[in-house]
Amino acid sequence: MNYTNILTEQKGHVLYLTINRPKQLNALNKATISELNQALTLADNNKSIGVIILTGAGDKAFVAGADIKEFANFDIENGKKLAAEGQTKLFNVLENLSKPVIAAVNGFALGGGLELAMASHIRIATENAKMGLPEVSLGVIPGYGGTQRLAQLVGRGKAMEMVTTAGMITAEDAKQWGLVNHVTTTENLIPLAEKIAEKILKNSPNAISAAMRSINANYTVGVNGFEVEIEEFGKCFGTSEFIEGTTAFMEKRKANFRD
Repeated sequence: MNYTNILTEQKGHVLYLTINRPKQLNALNKATISELNQALTLADNNKSIGVIILTGAGDKAFVAGADIKEFANFDIENGKKLAAEGQTKLFNVLENLSKPVIAAVNGFALGGGLELAMASHIRIATENAKMGLPEVSLGVIPGYGGTQRLAQLVGRGKAMEMVTTAGMITAEDAKQWGLVNHVTTTENLIPLAEKIAEKILKNSPNAISAAMRSINANYTVGVNGFEVEIEEFGKCFGTSEFIEGTTAFMEKRKANFRD
């Protein structure tokens, strides 16, 4: 499929998904959110794709926020609709995808950009990356799940500080606080993402999806994560991948989960 604001390329079992608005520092607008929704939905239904690497075009920004021009004149109802549609169409879809998404943060990840990275499953960043939720400096708050996911990742106190000061933190600080998994050079960003992807691809796709659903359940209101884990654990026993994995272990060979 041809897109205007994003680039997609599949190599083996990895989909490279690049937000391609470098002149706007890859800012998220409605069209980009819609295209990301389409690309992620297609990838989720494509059995040949096992991992998605998400990044931004250029070397200045992953995503430097939302496109403010689109909502500068909104009223209360339009503001609520903007947040609800964005969360439903993109951020919740991304978080609940059945395949791991590695956010390769190159440069600025601010506002909606940081929220996009936080909705991803694994985050790595370049040494020069800067992250923050500056929305209160505009008279608004993070609206794409930022107040919730940031607190889950870094804790309530640090989230309060980052949001209320509208400040940015460095990649090293982000790693220290658990906001990103790894920090690397610009040149090694995609190779590191690919290295992580290779490790993931050695394992059972079904079990990976089940594990992700179980982990997410712990952060879902009204859901008992332990009960979800038990249910997902049991379902694994009814799959061909379980048979292949256990057989390979007993035969002292590497399991072959993918063609």
